[in-house]
Amino acid sequence: MWAPRRASAFAAERLTCSYTELVQEVLDVPNEVAAELAGIGDGVLSALRDRLDCGVNLRGNRLTLSGDEPKVAEARAVIEELVELVEGGQEIGAGTVDTILDAIDRAEDVHEIFEDVVWSHRGKRITPKTVTQKHYVDAIRSRTVTFGIGPAGTGKTYLAIALAVSALSDRQVGRIILTRPAVEAGERLGFLPGDVLAKVDPYMRPLFDALYDTMDPERLNAYIERGTIEVAPLAFMRGRTLNDSFIILDEAQNTSPEQMQMFLTRLGFGSKVVVTGDVTQIDLPREQASGLIQVQHILSAIDGIAFVHFTHQDVVRHKLVQRIVEAYKQHSEETGSARRQ
Repeated sequence: MWAPRRASAFAAERLTCSYTELVQEVLDVPNEVAAELAGIGDGVLSALRDRLDCGVNLRGNRLTLSGDEPKVAEARAVIEELVELVEGGQEIGAGTVDTILDAIDRAEDVHEIFEDVVWSHRGKRITPKTVTQKHYVDAIRSRTVTFGIGPAGTGKTYLAIALAVSALSDRQVGRIILTRPAVEAGERLGFLPGDVLAKVDPYMRPLFDALYDTMDPERLNAYIERGTIEVAPLAFMRGRTLNDSFIILDEAQNTSPEQMQMFLTRLGFGSKVVVTGDVTQIDLPREQASGLIQVQHILSAIDGIAFVHFTHQDVVRHKLVQRIVEAYKQHSEETGSARRQ
């Protein structure tokens, strides 16, 4: 459970303007915290002003908060969390403010989110960035089958691959299998040069990119040559039983119900499955049902299976991407154009 952090992180001076019912607090923050707050074009300060609805001004290492008392108190709580994160070696950004506010609203411990290191490679730590990402990571660790459903940029595939690499490194599984339905490739395969693997490579490339971000190219190539890591189209899964494996199905919104059933029944002993997709980006013909939409109605009550739903607030790319995702969501709701099957 979230609890207020220690007040000794910085000194505070409180000025009350009773005639305007406003308060002002001046906080002396550590120099390294002031540098983080002022970094990247004042992105964190701008986020604080936008989300907290109070005045936030930084001069040197003195941070002034002004506005209605409840807003200033909330801002102080967020600043306290930011101070502890920076002092703990965490990188912060504009999205960190959203995560802290969301964690406070849900009575979650902010530090449990940012300190959960999923995988570390060459000094880069992969950790959850939002409350929902933390729930997703916990679900994958504790369940046999996990569905991550939501818009692009929410870290669904990236976190799943990081967890898969971690499981392989810890010898919890013997191999990693990554797959996608090559929907467009099925129509244009004959027009592309090379063998079947070369033809579908453009559709698998995002998975390779994530893998290369989590391990050295030499080790990855060796794993692929030995079959320890396999990246293949969904059609290659038919007829197989996958034991002792960490299996990820990406872009699952483009599976048919029959393909989804086929994939899920590949599950073998000692294996873990993660299915990711965005039901707002279905490339199937309009009359073709999506396996990802249907499976939520069929399997939602089964033990050992978790469904984690992301929203535009979990988008960890540029802030404009959040707004684009939300605008399209509102448009589909207003026009009734959202896919129902």
